[in-house]
Amino acid sequence: MIYGLPERLKTLRMQRGYSQRKAASMIGVASSVMSAYESGDKTPSIEKLLVISSLYHVSVDYLLGVDKVDTHRMIDVSHLTDEQINALHTIIEAMK
Repeated sequence: MIYGLPERLKTLRMQRGYSQRKAASMIGVASSVMSAYESGDKTPSIEKLLVISSLYHVSVDYLLGVDKVDTHRMIDVSHLTDEQINALHTIIEAMK
């Protein structure tokens, strides 16, 4: 078990208003598996951690507890044009 992972998974799921069943469906596992992830009885594979990080828009480092504070949120840009993505990069760099 990865210390703190079960709590982070449950917190992230609840923050988005997902049931365990919905979150499980979104990452491609049975709801019993999601329950096992959140109880610490089972640890997600690297592949599932990547899917979970994408679903919740957080880094894998955050899920694993490398980053104790969720300061590295990811932004879903999959529906943006390259021009819009470049504009976001420009804004982010200006804010640093």
